[in-house]
Amino acid sequence: MVVLNKIYTRTGDAGETALGNGTRVAKHDDRVEAYGTVDEVNATVGLARLHAGGPMDQRLALIQNDLFDLGADLCRPDMDRDAEAGYAPLRIVATQVARLEAEIDEMNTRLTPLRSFILPGGSALAAHLHLCRTVCRRAERLATRLAAQEPVNPEAVRYLNRLSDWFFVAGRIANNDGQDDVLWVPGANR
Repeated sequence: MVVLNKIYTRTGDAGETALGNGTRVAKHDDRVEAYGTVDEVNATVGLARLHAGGPMDQRLALIQNDLFDLGADLCRPDMDRDAEAGYAPLRIVATQVARLEAEIDEMNTRLTPLRSFILPGGSALAAHLHLCRTVCRRAERLATRLAAQEPVNPEAVRYLNRLSDWFFVAGRIANNDGQDDVLWVPGANR
């Protein structure tokens, strides 16, 4: 269980932070950038939830919890069991990715195929979900950059990839099942 009784520690005043295994790294380290951006995704989901209700809000709540799991996963550079603590680090697992895929498939049944790219917008919820999507894509780029340098749980990268797709489809659902999508008109302002 996490206990936070003092929020400031002064341990980061010199530009370093601790990873989940206690290793000290620069706050601009690629691993910190990756899990920090996952935290940004979570914050954008919180904004989207202000406009969501019912099943959409419930699904977004699950995603927020998954994003904390993902942050915990990415903040641990060691992929093996923690001998000192006696437990394996928390990792994103295939069932979390599969849940997103099932939800995407279910939402997609309500949508007509796109014949154009869409512009982020429409309803307030759709606009926020598109913001979630773009921040999620940035987190994915940072996670794949990190994975090119050191071990990263492949399910974490898959989760980010699927989640950005989830946000796209959910944005269409939030636009009256795609009927109120704002379509891109190439060259319209020439």
